[in-house]
Formats: sequence, structure tokens, C-alpha cells
Amino acid sequence: MRQWRIGDATVVRIEELLGHSSFPPAGYLAGFEREKLERHLGWLVPDHYDPAADALVTSVHSWLIRTRHHNILLDSCAGNHKNRYWWPRFHQLETPYLERLRGAGVAPEHIDIVLCTHLHADHVGWNTRLQDGRWVPTFPNARYIFSRTESDYWDPGRHPGEADDPHRSICYRDSVLPVIEAGQAQLVDGAHAIDDSLLIEPAPGHTPGHVLLKLRSPGGGGVFCGDVLHHPLQIYAPHWNSQFCMLPEQARATRRRVLEYCAAERNLLLPAHFGPPHVVAVKRSGDGFEATFVQGAPLGT
Repeated sequence: MRQWRIGDATVVRIEELLGHSSFPPAGYLAGFEREKLERHLGWLVPDHYDPAADALVTSVHSWLIRTRHHNILLDSCAGNHKNRYWWPRFHQLETPYLERLRGAGVAPEHIDIVLCTHLHADHVGWNTRLQDGRWVPTFPNARYIFSRTESDYWDPGRHPGEADDPHRSICYRDSVLPVIEAGQAQLVDGAHAIDDSLLIEPAPGHTPGHVLLKLRSPGGGGVFCGDVLHHPLQIYAPHWNSQFCMLPEQARATRRRVLEYCAAERNLLLPAHFGPPHVVAVKRSGDGFEATFVQGAPLGT
């Protein structure tokens, strides 16, 4: 387990899964050009692409952000025991995720904020755990922050005619609604400051209410961008969307805006699905961008 220092904050990646994505590159990235992939094979293999399987390598992880005031868990992965029949990679998982969180020095009751960048199945699962046949909040002392736009979009009660959408009929009901019913949810509109160093901003495109988190600390900054980017190839091809991006033009505009900000402000980029070492420094390269991966230090050093 590794950590990154961003100013006076400490960031630790909590892994749930690491391996092949569910789709080959041409099926995963809209607009994919194989020659661009081949141009970057030197650094893509083996941590980001497996040429033998023609498979992108992706991670599913949370970011644990420890500041002077908060223990924040950003995105809660897919979760254990969840019915995800339409997505085999996430169906009925049994992972040691909570043990890994404890290994980072934080028990579930120590988390005081959970922020979901959006409400897809692989970003909400550990919001709840199964207890005596019921889904209950995993983090009993946490305030769970969701975009109101995002919550309204996926809330099955607001879309009775779309009950066959499993993200509404299953994910929202088992991983979001129990948090709301427990009185632990905070729905935010637009930009929202958690404190003077943490700012939530809208980042629509992948989903209608997708948000990101900016960490601004003396001596450093970072952007936790969720699914604004899915794979590091998108740094070199920002016009490539993932097949899951619901609003393609907005997704492209948001992606470029985030890359421009990171390059101009020298902020680290911390996405939800990049393979090792998971964290990137972005800089301008002509009209585009290029990436330098940033290795964290061993936890505790």
C-alpha cells in the first residue's frame, strides 16, 4: 500500500480490484485508434494494457484522503454481496476491501465523509453492507455527499417508467437509498466547499451529475476526477470517451477542462480507474497533453 503527500494532506489508494477491463480497447473507448495505442506501447505494457489479451488494464479503487479535519473516502467501489447480474466483474464480490482500509489505519467508523463522484455501480457499492438481511450504511459516522442532480437522475421514484434500468432499480436501492433513509446523506447543488481546502465542483458528461473534488493545500494540489478519465490514453486523446459516457460532448469538454487545469496549476490527477501507479502529473505538449506517473511512498514513510 502506498501514499501520496499533497501539501499537508495524505492520500492512500484503497484497492478493490485490479486487472483486465470488461472490454477490449475498441469496445471501451469511443473513437479509438489502434495506431495511437501502438505509439504508446512502451509505457502502456504491462500496467495499462495487455497485448496478448488485447485488454486494457484498469483498477477499481477508492481514495482515502486524510486532512487535519477529515477522513474522506472518495468513491466506494462495487461492494460485497451486491447483485450485479448485468456486470459480471462486480457481481457478488467477496473482497477484503474493509481490511485494506483498516490496513491504511482507518476503521469504517473513523470515516466522517464519503463522497461519490457519481452513482454508477462501481462507485457506490461500499456505501452499504449487508447486515441481518438489510443494507445498512458501512460508515456509521459519515456524512455521505451526493450531487443532487445525480441522485435525482438515478432515483427510481422519479423515473417510474424506467424500472428496468438496473442502476436505478438495484444499485440506487441497495447502495444509495439506505443512506438517505438513515439520514446520513447530504445532497449538494453546484460547487460546494467542504472546508477551505476541499472543493466539490460539477464535472458533467460521464453522467449528468458527475462531480470532482479539488484538494488545495499549501505546497500542493490534486484533482480527484472520478470517471472524467477512465484510462491514461485519454490524456493523449481527450476526445476519446468511454462507452459509458452518457453526454459525449459534455464529457469531452469536461475532460479537456480538467487536463488544462491540472497542467496550468501543477495539480496531480487522481482518477478512479488508472492502473499502477495510479496518479499522474499532467503537462502541456503542443496543443495536447502528456503524462508522468507519480509513484507514491510506502505507507507510513
